Amino acid sequence: MTRKNLLAAITAHETKRSDQEARSEYAARGASRSMILSIEEMAENAKKMIAGEAIISLDPNLLDGSFVSDRIEDDDADFALFCEGIEREGQLQPILVRPHPEVEGRYMIVFGHRRTRAARQLGRTVRAVIKNLEEVKHIIAQGQENSRRADLTFIEKALFAKKLLAMGQGRDTIKSALSVDDTLVSRMLAVVEAVPPSVIEAIGAARTVGRDRWEELKKLVIVPSNASLARQILQSDGFLTREGAARFDYLLAQLKLGRKAHRKAAEKGPAGAWIADDQQVAANYRKTVKTFSLTLTSKDAAAFGQYISASLDAIYLAFKGAKSVNETGD
Repeated sequence: MTRKNLLAAITAHETKRSDQEARSEYAARGASRSMILSIEEMAENAKKMIAGEAIISLDPNLLDGSFVSDRIEDDDADFALFCEGIEREGQLQPILVRPHPEVEGRYMIVFGHRRTRAARQLGRTVRAVIKNLEEVKHIIAQGQENSRRADLTFIEKALFAKKLLAMGQGRDTIKSALSVDDTLVSRMLAVVEAVPPSVIEAIGAARTVGRDRWEELKKLVIVPSNASLARQILQSDGFLTREGAARFDYLLAQLKLGRKAHRKAAEKGPAGAWIADDQQVAANYRKTVKTFSLTLTSKDAAAFGQYISASLDAIYLAFKGAKSVNETGD
């Protein structure tokens, strides 16, 4: 009798457990399963966001730039192409931000300033990873990302190092941020300490100019007379009519030629250019004490030149009349 009751109890327990499993399985197959999975997914995403692994969409207007800049300039033509690529293909890589240390509800960009600017210009959200970073980790992440992407030129990295040093950051932080050793940090700082800020600003990022050539310029401008000459060259037409690395090349070449060559170039007098509104003819001219040369180019250059030649008498009479009025003050 006891054995019979024991078997019945076991059977009843197995039947009860089977019913529970069936109900659980049914629930998992239905709406309950969807709800459970959604909650689990939300929990997992929350964990990822805390760890800084989840990618979310942010309004670019809620983002502020990094507290330390690492770029000199952003070429408009290059940026236009960059925007076209994002508009066509979307934002392929997320940016990194951290909660703003001073403003509630806003974020500070660690890296991804161009992607943020493009998103703002295109009127779309920006894909981002949010991480709670301290200041030093922010600096290291920003520097390493830009170094890895080869976005920054030598002079931009050197200026970045100088700014970090001025902020009180140690060399270990600078080395980690730029992925460089002590020797290179010293050489970077030597360049930006010797080359006047006005020269660096006038030249710009100089994307094809590397460390060796900047050090060559440094050796020239540490001579006071050359530094003075460099400031004169910055105002010359030969420098101002060039852009980017071509400005660096011109400045370096002129400094190598020295004061005498630069003085001779200045004696040639100021140069200028003119172009018609319809762009059918353009002129380059240069004036000295006793001469004035005029060169015409573009589609109508020959015809316009012939017209001027045929009209020299009339043009000269008009000049004499204007000169007379100016001299009498009437």
